[in-house]
Amino acid sequence: MTGNQSIIDTRNLYKIYQNGSEELTVLNDVSLKVSQGEFLAVLGPSGSGKSTLMNILGCLDKPSSGEYYLDELNVLEAQDDELAEIRNHKIGFVFQQFNLLPRLSALQNVSLPLLYRGMSEKDSRKKAKEILSRLGLDDRLQHHPNELSGGQQQRVAIARAMITEPHLLLADEPTGNLDSKSSQEVMKLLHELHEQDHTIVVITHDQEVARKVGKVIYIRDGKVYENEGSEE
Repeated sequence: MTGNQSIIDTRNLYKIYQNGSEELTVLNDVSLKVSQGEFLAVLGPSGSGKSTLMNILGCLDKPSSGEYYLDELNVLEAQDDELAEIRNHKIGFVFQQFNLLPRLSALQNVSLPLLYRGMSEKDSRKKAKEILSRLGLDDRLQHHPNELSGGQQQRVAIARAMITEPHLLLADEPTGNLDSKSSQEVMKLLHELHEQDHTIVVITHDQEVARKVGKVIYIRDGKVYENEGSEE
């Protein structure tokens, strides 16, 4: 179901941190293309550079050098306000820690991105209710995060990421804090979203999760490999 147009196109990305007189290369010459509608896993051990890569893909950080085109827009030439606009309109984020606001109900957490965009409370709540119902959470709308299981919290987080209808969903270890049953439910949900033609990139250290995704690339010591044999 992938289209020909690249939604992500990185060319020779480097991320280098200066530590006193030493340089630490976290990303090393990363060139990566992700087509519209693709479901990709970036698999690598802890410390391999995968979270740094996700932060750059999500316009939360900039590389030290290289090029990055998101939906054919040169991200590295964008100003801070433009980057905020890109994050709000083009990208949905799902994190291992869920990042839900504890004092807000599931419905309020999910409607928040639309309120930030200036949509009325009535309309944003209506849309939030629709997406939560679609994800099987109709009976949890008024529950706060501490009243939900880990799997339910992650579904709320996915609903919040999807409510703005982003071009790209970035999921960083989305099953990292979940038991195996909840992990399977979350991966099934991501597959359903992919079948609706969403572009999804999952960052993970879990081979089991990566096996359930359409395409896998490997990252080790800041370098990206297309197949497992290359990484040894």
